[in-house]
Amino acid sequence: MILDRYIKGWISPRTLSKLGVLGINARNFRYIQRYNPRDAYPLVDDKVLTKEIVQERQLKTPTIYAVLTKQYEIAHFHKRIADYPEFVIKPAHGSGGNGILVISGRQGEDYIKASGAVVSRSQVERHLSNILAGLHSLGGQPDQAIIEYRIHPHPLFDRFSFQGVPDIRVLVFLGFPVMAMMRLSTRGSDGKANLHQGAIGVGVDIKSGQPIRAVQRNRPITVHPDTNESLSNLRIEGWQNLVETAAECYPATNLGYMGVDLVVDENQGPMILEMNARPGLSIQLANGQGLKPRLKKVESFIRESSRQPSPKDCVQLAQSWFGTDGA
Repeated sequence: MILDRYIKGWISPRTLSKLGVLGINARNFRYIQRYNPRDAYPLVDDKVLTKEIVQERQLKTPTIYAVLTKQYEIAHFHKRIADYPEFVIKPAHGSGGNGILVISGRQGEDYIKASGAVVSRSQVERHLSNILAGLHSLGGQPDQAIIEYRIHPHPLFDRFSFQGVPDIRVLVFLGFPVMAMMRLSTRGSDGKANLHQGAIGVGVDIKSGQPIRAVQRNRPITVHPDTNESLSNLRIEGWQNLVETAAECYPATNLGYMGVDLVVDENQGPMILEMNARPGLSIQLANGQGLKPRLKKVESFIRESSRQPSPKDCVQLAQSWFGTDGA
């Protein structure tokens, strides 16, 4: 694909723009600044508020077991979560997966991480204290610590992710899902679905949910480096439900340009993990396509339409415009 030449450094920024690739400056000023009201940012920057608005629309999200807001509450933490053998700790205002601690079990008074490593009570308390102090928050401000349900990825993904939870990023513009990718953790990403840390981005056809292509550290790949599984075999359970759920997030937040991160839980099915008002642009590399033509198509439709379509109508239209039935 044409973006593979960019990966190898063969195309100038001007040529990329002509090919429809969206750059950071254009994203910030043309789309984020124009379509994302400032008063809506807290709805997605604060994960507690995110869960509240998601639940108001009767959409699924991991259940919160507890929220810690003050340092003195840490002393009571172990008693508050005594009934939950596994859980996830995360900062309410974190980003990029920073500050997330996944506990998969207990060993006496200690805890076991998803990797199998043992963490002591004091280490967990220190982690909670760091979260509250703002070590992992946006802007370094004092934060809250969320303790929530631990997601169990659907077994279909076992061969495609290394010691982590794979997630699906859907880019939603004015209610239309315009591009999607799946992020798969690797040994290099330390089990996190973070592309900057070495996770794999798999471009996903917006209509069928089938894989299109994959990249790791901005380089095309075809096989997962840790499981040796061909990425073309990847299948996403409940794709239509996932993409319709993502479209519902626009009327819930009024954010015109956003990334919706979803997971497929083995027991509860599709769930919203979080939303992002400043989604990155690597999704274009994963799909081998630029975003600008798709965004302009939506803008043109909205200008000529007399009303905002329902989320389901937005999905159907987007799938008819941008779907290719995969690869």
